[in-house]
Amino acid sequence: MYPRVKKVKAEDKYQLRITFDNGKIKIFDMSRYLNFGVFSELKDIKYFQQVSPLYGSISWPHGQDVCPDTLYKESILTKQSN
Repeated sequence: MYPRVKKVKAEDKYQLRITFDNGKIKIFDMSRYLNFGVFSELKDIKYFQQVSPLYGSISWPHGQDVCPDTLYKESILTKQSN
């Protein structure tokens, strides 16, 4: 099992800065998901910015979420974590 989300912040260009419970800070790019079903609502930047941590993952008010393992595996480590 991969680390779980402790904190998340919406950044520019539909990126998420995620702090995991192992102390790593990584960037996850949501832009590639924006044309898929329920994620299309995230194109509204004000709505996108409403992301919050939920049960070790992330979620938006209307229930969009991403698997925490995907968030960890497909995100890029920031210089702050090195």
